[in-house]
Amino acid sequence: MNVSTPHSPTTVRTFAQQLSSTRRGARLARLLAYEQLRSWEVYPTVTERAEQIVAELAANAVLHGRVRGRDFRLMLTLDRPPAGVVLRIAVTDARADQVPLSTADFETSADAETGRGLLLITALADRWGTEPYPPGGKTVWAELTLGRCDGSASE
Repeated sequence: MNVSTPHSPTTVRTFAQQLSSTRRGARLARLLAYEQLRSWEVYPTVTERAEQIVAELAANAVLHGRVRGRDFRLMLTLDRPPAGVVLRIAVTDARADQVPLSTADFETSADAETGRGLLLITALADRWGTEPYPPGGKTVWAELTLGRCDGSASE
């Protein structure tokens, strides 16, 4: 006799969208993320943090990861691993050669108009990093831990 033990899936929800590698695409990524997180009933303070992270990652994809004729991809995943609910924000672009430096590896002068995006992501996210996206792209991701798993995704 075969008996299977019921288990709940670890992934609660996912959202993915291809967007043009333009300023308009970056703005749309932020708006879509906001609406998606609102529909998932994620707590507003978490949504605000996530919205800022999406804005920075999408802007970086457009400015530093753009390849003519290639889009970037936004992916939001709300997971429920044993340790708690985690929101993962991932932006994939077409430039594997433009990997972001860790914030410890660079300095931005006080009067510079750019260069603070990754510092902002470091401050807002619990974790962030990069992964290769074969054959020639990369994914930059950030995670927000929302709390213990108790049936609510909006902690």
